Amino acid sequence: MKPTPSGWPRISPALYYQDAAKAIDWLCRAFGFEVRLKVEGDGGRIEHSELVFGEGLIMVGDSEKRERFPYRRSPPEIGGFNTQNLMLYVDDVEAHCKRALEAGARIVSEPSTEDYGEEYWSDRGYECEDVGGHHWWFYQRLRDPNPKA
Repeated sequence: MKPTPSGWPRISPALYYQDAAKAIDWLCRAFGFEVRLKVEGDGGRIEHSELVFGEGLIMVGDSEKRERFPYRRSPPEIGGFNTQNLMLYVDDVEAHCKRALEAGARIVSEPSTEDYGEEYWSDRGYECEDVGGHHWWFYQRLRDPNPKA
């Protein structure tokens, strides 16, 4: 595989919200994302954004641009369903969960440990729902069967 463009990860998902500007602020406050780029259009509508979390990147936009992108929908616009869910690794899952809860995230499942046995891994994580109805999983690696030397 050829290298990715400078500053871009191999995959960059996009999420759509009914109020992307509000969602961007919330994602930064609740989950620890940082705004790398935010392009605002008429009335403050988000035309394009790039939020980073470590080496990961997501794009966040408004779902209402129907004439150009008729397939964009936020979960509330499709009965609360999610067509994708995101999972991120964090350094301290307990502190991250507390931060998300304090910012208003709905905790779907409290932090718990999943251990797949000595030859696999063990993670501790939780699931939450953000202000736009998207579901997220945050995990902390407890044991890696193949630690890097």
